Amino acid sequence: MEKLKSKDLENIIGGFSVWMGIGIAAIVVFLAGVLEGITNPNKCGE
Repeated sequence: MEKLKSKDLENIIGGFSVWMGIGIAAIVVFLAGVLEGITNPNKCGE
């Protein structure tokens, strides 16, 4: 097994980032809103 130098470690792309977490959370919240709108439709202003 070869040890990687710091420079080599900086060049590795991938993994889970904060932006991916925010994006996944946004999609989940959006889908929850869509499902709530379908199952519990309310008119605007009520």
